[in-house]
This record gives sequence, C-alpha cells and structure tokens, in this order.
Amino acid sequence: RSSCRRLGGGLVQIGGSLRLSCAASEPIGDDYVIGWFRQAPGKEREGISGINMFDGKTYYADSVRGRFTVSSDYTKKAVYLQMNSLKPEDTAVYYCTTDRFSSLFTTAEAMRVMLSHKDWGEGTLVTVSS
Repeated sequence: RSSCRRLGGGLVQIGGSLRLSCAASEPIGDDYVIGWFRQAPGKEREGISGINMFDGKTYYADSVRGRFTVSSDYTKKAVYLQMNSLKPEDTAVYYCTTDRFSSLFTTAEAMRVMLSHKDWGEGTLVTVSS
C-alpha cells in the first residue's frame, strides 16, 4: 500500500469550499487506486470518491456527485479532493487510502474493497457550519 500524507481540512461555512490533499513521497504507481472516505459522528465510514491512477477513471458517491471532484497532479505525487457547495452533512473526519488493484477492478469495486482496510490513520476533520 502506498503511503500518503493527508493535508487540508478545517472549518468552513455552508456553501463554502475546501480542498483536501493526499501527498505521497514518490509517484503513485499506475496500479493504484486512491480512495477518499469519511466518517461522520455516529455513522459508519463511507467511500465518497476514488481515482484509478492508471486510466484516471473516477468514482463518486451519490451524496457528493456534482459537488466534489477528485484529481491527481501530473507528477502523480498527490491526489486532491476539491469539495464545493459544502453542506452540514459533509461534516466528518476524512481519510484517504490507497491500494493496488488489477485492471479487472473498476474504481467503484476498488472502493468497496478499500472500505475494509484496518489502518486508517488520524484522518482530517472537516466541519461545515453556519
């Protein structure tokens, strides 16, 4: 599993924007999928967005589609989650995780597999308030 350092997060008003970053110390291989997950208070962790580093195919949960955008930079050393039109229900601890997958996996399938990861680290808190 590739190691990424999470950056970003904080307090934002309803309707505002934030960008989360997942930075790696070396280029993330083409056989990796990067997933963004979140866990709101009292709720289970959910997968919200992911990107396949090989073909750039993305996944979005219904709750964030059209508002969030996942991307990687040209060096493939960072993956970003641009979050726009934030709502109070977006308040959660956000995590990124990675894993290697064969080309047989869709990005959505990879997200479901990564949801079973055990080591999530600290995450970064996003709070959306009025």
